[in-house]
Amino acid sequence: MKKTDLEKAKALKTVGKMKLEGIPGRFGSSAEASLDRRAQRKQDQAQGLVSFPVKLKQDVISIIRERAAQQQVSTNEIIGQLLDEALKR
Repeated sequence: MKKTDLEKAKALKTVGKMKLEGIPGRFGSSAEASLDRRAQRKQDQAQGLVSFPVKLKQDVISIIRERAAQQQVSTNEIIGQLLDEALKR
């Protein structure tokens, strides 16, 4: 066998293995459908949420992300809690 024939055989084996594995869950039918921007905006408006973009320093954002990971909530919820606490003072 030539070297090219060996490489073709390897490629066929790889392709065969890939076909047997199937589609990963994050891409298959079990993947949850994400909302488009319009639907997300309507959902946010129904909850009384308003878009409020802010520029913050990277160290502050990393602290907020750490807290969100610890409490297992979104960064939006953490920022909302922090703003509520600050405004109540």
